Amino acid sequence: MSVSTAKINSPASTADREILVTRVFDAPRERVFEAWTDPKHVAQWWGPRGFTTTIHEMDVRPGGVWRLVMRGPDGVDYNNRIVFIEVVKPERLIYKHEPEEGSEPVSFQVTVDFAKAGDKTRLTMQMLFPSAKVREFVIEKYKALDGVNQTLGRLAEHLPQMTADTKDPGAPDLVITRVFDAPRELVFKAWTEHERLKRWWGPKNFTNPVCEVDSRPGGAMRIDMRAPDGRVYPMTGRYEEIVEPERIVFTSGALDAKGHPMFEVLTIVTLLDRGGKTELTLTARVTKQTAAAAPHLAGMEQGWGQSLDRLGTEVEA
Repeated sequence: MSVSTAKINSPASTADREILVTRVFDAPRERVFEAWTDPKHVAQWWGPRGFTTTIHEMDVRPGGVWRLVMRGPDGVDYNNRIVFIEVVKPERLIYKHEPEEGSEPVSFQVTVDFAKAGDKTRLTMQMLFPSAKVREFVIEKYKALDGVNQTLGRLAEHLPQMTADTKDPGAPDLVITRVFDAPRELVFKAWTEHERLKRWWGPKNFTNPVCEVDSRPGGAMRIDMRAPDGRVYPMTGRYEEIVEPERIVFTSGALDAKGHPMFEVLTIVTLLDRGGKTELTLTARVTKQTAAAAPHLAGMEQGWGQSLDRLGTEVEA
């Protein structure tokens, strides 16, 4: 992987109002393009070091909207609304940052080119601002040059994690069925409303200091589970399907110390009305995993069992 550059290197017509970055990644461009356009990957590396990113929607097609919130180390949130202008897989992306409520009133256009460099990828990213004054503003106030380099550095660290993903094809799905003495509308709310979810999610005696869920198709989740010994286990996920009050489908995975996903699990929750009670069936299927995932996945059945015990206490109360 080469050292990136962030400099002025363009015709005079745009040179004073752009930031141009070039970097070579040790990965094929199909993988780099996927890391840039699949929300489950983008959330793992987007933003400078110390930032976390929650993606609320990401519709990668011309005219599609990408909404995300970046949270800085100081707890400040930065809202972003992006509209895709051009999508040519796996060669090019053009999109525009548009101001929205809670964000700085700065608009700029980004062009990202993914070029083959043997079995590597030469990425060129142009951030084009409406004026030189606006460019200088984001450089001075938001340290844009450092931010771009740090963000691409995190992308470089994430790409090998994608290649390390494996799955045991013989691993069976985990299936658990429970009947709760509560209407399924209430059980559904316990899964989709964060104030209810945070009270029962996780094994016995765990708490959830962070529980952020956008329970709609394409919506993101971020839950930090705190164990009784104080250790925090962060996880992120994405909702794939929501059918109220019958079905919830989401992908999720725990993060390692560097914020990289150790595995991905597809979870399907179905809720059936049983005469005022609710029959819940949970199916958990491991779709990706790294070598570090084994001890976490070994406790998945016990963890879900204790979580559903706590869910029963929540809804039956």
